[in-house]
Amino acid sequence: MAFESLGEKLKSVFNKLTGRGLLSESDVKDAMRQVRMALLEADVNFKVAKEFVAKVSERCVGAEVMKSLTPGQQVIKIVNEELTALMGSTNARLETASKPPTVIVLCGLQGAGKTTFAGKLARMLKKGGRNPLLAACDLARPAAVEQLKVVGGQVDVPVFTGTGDPVSVAKAARTEAENKHFDTLIVDTAGRLHVDEMLMGEITDICTAVSPTEVLLVADAMTGQDAVNIADAFSKAAPLTGVVLTKMDGDTRGGAALSMKAVTQKPIKFVSVGEKLDQIEVFHPDRMAQRILGMGDIMTLIEKAQQQFDQEKAQEMEAKLRKAEFTLDDYLEQMDQIKEMGGFGEIAGILPQLKGVKMDADDSVIKRTEAIIRSMTPQERHRPEIINSSRRRRIARGSGTQVSDVNRLINDFNTMKKTIKQITRTFGSNKRRFKMPF
Repeated sequence: MAFESLGEKLKSVFNKLTGRGLLSESDVKDAMRQVRMALLEADVNFKVAKEFVAKVSERCVGAEVMKSLTPGQQVIKIVNEELTALMGSTNARLETASKPPTVIVLCGLQGAGKTTFAGKLARMLKKGGRNPLLAACDLARPAAVEQLKVVGGQVDVPVFTGTGDPVSVAKAARTEAENKHFDTLIVDTAGRLHVDEMLMGEITDICTAVSPTEVLLVADAMTGQDAVNIADAFSKAAPLTGVVLTKMDGDTRGGAALSMKAVTQKPIKFVSVGEKLDQIEVFHPDRMAQRILGMGDIMTLIEKAQQQFDQEKAQEMEAKLRKAEFTLDDYLEQMDQIKEMGGFGEIAGILPQLKGVKMDADDSVIKRTEAIIRSMTPQERHRPEIINSSRRRRIARGSGTQVSDVNRLINDFNTMKKTIKQITRTFGSNKRRFKMPF
């Protein structure tokens, strides 16, 4: 997962600071040198890393830290705030046109994942009540139009195709959206090298032809140091309004996310966290900073849960947890929901405290878990704390598993029980609706 390596290195630096009492300027200087190295190793742009460390250092040698009773924690607080500011401070929503359709042009390098992201965005907008149309304007890559058709079919969104050059197709797609009352047009353009002046000129012409509300630069999270040149070139060719980072699940460095906002002065609006068409997240700088620093991201997890949990069932589960009635029978039901949310692997990326749960909610685990629970008595399912060593051996024999499997299930159940209790408490205390990003 993106930032995993950076997060581990920063954690090591901060562990040294929090283990001390008062900090000297020398302590802070040494820590900031290590932070700078960690950022550079994560492929953060050199200039961005230098300016970030300078800002943090300036705040850390002030009275806020030096006279604090917990100086190490104050340093972490400052780094968290500056990381958030570096990535944009607040999440940026998609703009909508005063008169439909809202036109969203996607641009970027070859292989950045524009076509897949177009489908993800169309799906998200449709689920939010919008009526999107996809436009296939990538006429350079073989089978690109067919790929978009397949993606459009998977998310049940129509795809406009045309003949001629990409500019003409884009103009025709806008006319189609106007005539058939689509409120949003998503234009998928060809990938282009930022050093190819002719193709960069084409994206300029497309934007002139369709008057887009949003022009999003779709960039691979593994772009690294070249992010600066790429962003600069596309900023000159098109009126960029935001950035999308793809493949965030495949890069442990994630330096592009920390560089893009500073380089383009445009907000990061979305991140793509997997290949499935539902694996898209609105980018929240504060939440991403918390993930980098190992603090977890409970709000994103809640939003994922809201997409999967029936509201009535969620209320029933909340009541059970408040009364300490969550049982292993309930656990089976929850595992199905966890699977729909991407499994424990994806959730552990959001909540680092779950990394100890060595469990993927795949079919084999579900079947083994069900076999173990079915081998328990009704009393054991409702009161797992009574399951002692002899009971565990009996359950293992009855389910055709090992005692270690039973132990792991009970440990995972206890961890999940605590986590779901935390989530449902937040549901209960946070009454506001979570809005879609548009």
